[in-house]
Amino acid sequence: MSDLITAKRGRPGYDQRAILDIAVAAFNEYGYDATSMGVLAARLDLSKAAIYHHFASKEELLQLALDEALTALEGVLLEAGALEGSAIDRLAYVLRGAVQVLAAKLPSVTLLLRVRGNSQVERDALTRRRTFDRTVSALVLEARDDGSLRSDIDARVATRLLFGMVNSITEWYRPEGPEDAAHLADDVLTVALDGLRPRL
Repeated sequence: MSDLITAKRGRPGYDQRAILDIAVAAFNEYGYDATSMGVLAARLDLSKAAIYHHFASKEELLQLALDEALTALEGVLLEAGALEGSAIDRLAYVLRGAVQVLAAKLPSVTLLLRVRGNSQVERDALTRRRTFDRTVSALVLEARDDGSLRSDIDARVATRLLFGMVNSITEWYRPEGPEDAAHLADDVLTVALDGLRPRL
């Protein structure tokens, strides 16, 4: 994707990557539906025609942003740490990876968490997100069934709480703040998994 969004260059400082980043910021600030190409043009100090030189539509901008977030999240599931070892270790690896993706791609992940299925692009993104969620849910169930997680907590509830904790990071985390992504992931794993482990 990075090759795609840097291939064309327009006015200095406004290649495809820069336009996409500014568009995602506007979508997150105003909402996708409320952000017109006119709003984007004003924010960029470009004509709408200049934006259309890079992107066919506002929907293409949305699709690229959502794909960026989803491809990164899906990539975590394909790494060796997510595929090998015990269920609890794989779950911890995926949670850590999800936090790091969120921190690295905060604007696009924030946008992903706000889509509601109002267009085919959004519905496709939600389908991919649900597939990711189901994979994590299966890891929670597997870890519970092998005794790595408490059996007295409903696995579906535990999964929702885990996602709620990770997803809420988009509302308050700032990459320029005092805690980097690695420490943030450590904190999330400590809070998320220690309370779910069986009592000794």
